[in-house]
Amino acid sequence: MSLAVTAEAIMIENQRQNIASVVAAYGKRLLGFIRKRVENEADAEDILQDVFYQFIGNTQPIEQITAWLFRVARNRIVDVKRKHKPELLNDVFGDDTTEDDDNGLFGWADMLTDLGNTPETTYLRNLFWETLHVALNELPEEQKQVFILHELDGVSFKDIALQTKETVNTLISRKRYAVLHLRKRLQVLYNEIVNY
Repeated sequence: MSLAVTAEAIMIENQRQNIASVVAAYGKRLLGFIRKRVENEADAEDILQDVFYQFIGNTQPIEQITAWLFRVARNRIVDVKRKHKPELLNDVFGDDTTEDDDNGLFGWADMLTDLGNTPETTYLRNLFWETLHVALNELPEEQKQVFILHELDGVSFKDIALQTKETVNTLISRKRYAVLHLRKRLQVLYNEIVNY
C-alpha cells in the first residue's frame, strides 16, 4: 500500500513540476500576446489564468504545447470580447435608462443581446444595424473610423493612436462626437418603434 501511495505522490510531484515549467516558459509570452488584444490588465491576467487552468485540467495529450496554449488564449480573448460587446454598445444607447426601459417595454441593448430569434427581433436587429450603418456614413471619416475601430472591432485607443499618429485624447473626442450623433439617430428610430 505504501508503494502505491509513494508512486502516486511521485507522479503528482512530477506533474506539479511540469506545470510549473510550462508556466515559467510561456507565462510572459502569453501575457504579452493577450495584452495586445484586450483593453485592460485585469482581463489579460484573468485570461492568462484561465489558459493555465485549462492546461492543468486537460486530460488529453498535447502534441504542440505552444500552439495549444496560444489557441486557448485566442479563444478566451474572443469569449471575453463577446461578453463585453453589449457593454461597448452601451456608449451608443446611453448610460441612463429611459422610462420605457423602466417599464420593461423595449431597449436596444436587450434586443441586440436577446438570444431569442423571433421574426420581430430579427427584423428589429436588422433595422437597428441598417440605421447604424446609415448614421455612421453621415459622420466625418475620422469620427466614423475611430468609432468602428474602438466599438465594433474592439481595438484600444492606444493601438488606434499608433496606427493613425493621433493622440488618444483626440481619438476619444472624435468617438464622443460620433456617439452623440449615433444616439440621436438611433433615438429617432427607437421613438418611431415604441410609438408605432
